[in-house]
Amino acid sequence: MPPKSFEDIVGPEFEGLRLDVYLAAVVEDASRSFLQRLIKDGRVTVNGAEARRPSRTVAPGDTVVVELPPPPEERPVAEDIPLVVVYEDADVIVIDKPSGMVVHPAPGHSGGTLVNALMFHCPGMSAAGGEMYRPGIVHRIDRHTSGLLVVAKSAAAFLGLAQQVRDHAFDRRYLALVRGEFKEDRGRINVPVGRSLSDPGRMSVTGVRGREAVTRFETLERFGVASLVGLVLETGRTHQIRVHLRYAGRPVLGDPVYGVTDFGKWPVSQRLKDALAGLDGQALHAERLGFEHPVTHERLCFSVPPPPDFQRALDALRKECTASPS
Repeated sequence: MPPKSFEDIVGPEFEGLRLDVYLAAVVEDASRSFLQRLIKDGRVTVNGAEARRPSRTVAPGDTVVVELPPPPEERPVAEDIPLVVVYEDADVIVIDKPSGMVVHPAPGHSGGTLVNALMFHCPGMSAAGGEMYRPGIVHRIDRHTSGLLVVAKSAAAFLGLAQQVRDHAFDRRYLALVRGEFKEDRGRINVPVGRSLSDPGRMSVTGVRGREAVTRFETLERFGVASLVGLVLETGRTHQIRVHLRYAGRPVLGDPVYGVTDFGKWPVSQRLKDALAGLDGQALHAERLGFEHPVTHERLCFSVPPPPDFQRALDALRKECTASPS
């Protein structure tokens, strides 16, 4: 959720932008439509004067203040949603999140989230720590990314896990099916990631206020038209893996924002095209998660296989294309 207020001085990179586009680029977790409503309601000032037109432009040096409504005071409602629990004790729970599930409530997703499911599965979750609308949540994965996520069930666990996240102490590996092949068996993508100016709903390596982002990759299997890669994050920026792979010319299969969803002209059989078209969102899976238990200090490590749609596409690639491991 956005903070209760936001103030910024417009930088030279935003010169001539519409006010709503500028705000969508700099206010975290706020959609452009949400910000347009705030502008029209008189909740945005530029140099001390109300700005009620989303289309007005900004100039370098302008002082922009946004009065943001506070997050809802209501706690997330418990919902009886099935969960795949990989591990659970009194302090932590590790979930294999399905593709399509949002991690916590946000504008446009007030229910049906992982947090709603956890509130039902773990009745004491509200005391775990963190913000009211996302108790126990210390890290996230994208809505259409599947795989492992650890959530704190106690206040002590929340503090310990959050510190590990800040220290980049989690051991996380992702699997992805990507277009084409890297020439290298292993490599490192090191380019900053920031909010896209042309589309504030997306991230970009040429985005504004880009932050350092590093992704390590390993080619696991090559199929000519595609490949299976393993990925490790050295930093954790929004959409980092998807943006980095697009930048590297190896976009994720099935990713409607940064990747490939049209397989009609691929030089492969219809059977393989159907398997690839059957991907439920991006073929990106958080396969491995390791961390120190925040209370017992035991080192824990878990791994889960990709979901059925990912596995079907991988099996079809293996069957039709001669796989050459690195």
